Amino acid sequence: MRIPDMKKRPLVWQHLPLLLAGILAGCASAPPPKTSLELQSIQAREFECNKNIAFAATVSVFQDLGYVIASAEVNTGFITAKSPTKGQRVFFVGNVMEDTKATGFVEELSGGKARIRLNFVGSERSSSKRGRVKENDRPIEDPAFYTKVFEKIDEAIFIRKGTK
Repeated sequence: MRIPDMKKRPLVWQHLPLLLAGILAGCASAPPPKTSLELQSIQAREFECNKNIAFAATVSVFQDLGYVIASAEVNTGFITAKSPTKGQRVFFVGNVMEDTKATGFVEELSGGKARIRLNFVGSERSSSKRGRVKENDRPIEDPAFYTKVFEKIDEAIFIRKGTK
């Protein structure tokens, strides 16, 4: 069997290796998920105060950030909150609604310390005229985001400790 001359092959066949390389490069995998220890190092901090002060500071910061507190129980140390929902109409998609859910867990440690662990999850829901609903939750794992929230909690703890 005779191999045709490259100049006589259709353009697609001449560039097939480049096309395949481009397609495969576009399929690069996402970074591996963070381990539970990596998440804890991002989402948790210890503070020099008792559980009650840490709990009140966390609830206060959630409210300062615009979250609506759904539940807060100082005995268990558990807080749930949700940001206001932002909605818009998107052409060919339907209604798109976004919000962020937050949880906090505050526990008493020995030596007059408290540990706070936060978790934020962005949520997007879309619905079409035909009633089709699509939901997409994505954990917020950006260390800078958590650092800013913990800085605000640290300030709130400092103020609370100074007023008592």
